[in-house]
Amino acid sequence: MVNARLAAAPEGLRAAPGAPPVAWAVREGLLDYRAAEAAMEARAAAIAEGRAPEAVWLVEHPPLYTAGTSAREADLVAPGRFPVHRTGRGGQYTYHGPGQRVAYVMLDLNRRRPDLRAYVAALETWLIATLDAFTIRGERREDRVGVWVRRPEKGPGVEDKIAAIGIRVRRWVTFHGISLNVEPDLSHFSGIVPCGVRGHGVTSLVDLGRPVSMPEVDGVLRARFEDVFGPTRPGVPDEAGDGGP
Repeated sequence: MVNARLAAAPEGLRAAPGAPPVAWAVREGLLDYRAAEAAMEARAAAIAEGRAPEAVWLVEHPPLYTAGTSAREADLVAPGRFPVHRTGRGGQYTYHGPGQRVAYVMLDLNRRRPDLRAYVAALETWLIATLDAFTIRGERREDRVGVWVRRPEKGPGVEDKIAAIGIRVRRWVTFHGISLNVEPDLSHFSGIVPCGVRGHGVTSLVDLGRPVSMPEVDGVLRARFEDVFGPTRPGVPDEAGDGGP
């Protein structure tokens, strides 16, 4: 199934032949959100200026909510539950916390394809192919960004969100990225209306009966990223290096 889905991936998002591989780094422990945001801002600027290679940083955060540029106050159901961070990414409210893999993706679309719709579709393709490796059928929805899983055992038409997408682009360099629910505390999502979507729930790999470890997920994420976007190389997961915060 993976190959069939990747065949539908948008053309032109892979790196040009001979381009430097994307620096790929995994940051251990829980990372402060503001530190991550500042590091992304700096890295995106360096990429735009030709001073640094493209990068993907895999992180986990302590429990928090983020509010994108379209966030509605009514969607913050429990404002005192966790810290709320206003951010410049697109989208509405989302949750980050332990057990959720966040991937911050910093790519130069000038060198790939300056097309935001194609880029978001490529991120969806990447996530769907990753889920496929764990025998989970993830699906796109025209009216809802992210990746969704049908839950017929819960009732007709019931769907849960397993992965979110929220991006920002400056000078055609991307930052922010995706989050995939591996084994977070799903009750933490109840403090918001996730991504402003009412009437649907959230799920995770473990909730769907796939007890996988974060390193297993990371390995698949990297392999499927390379299928969609091109080669990677090991990065250094610290602010002074080239891998991330």
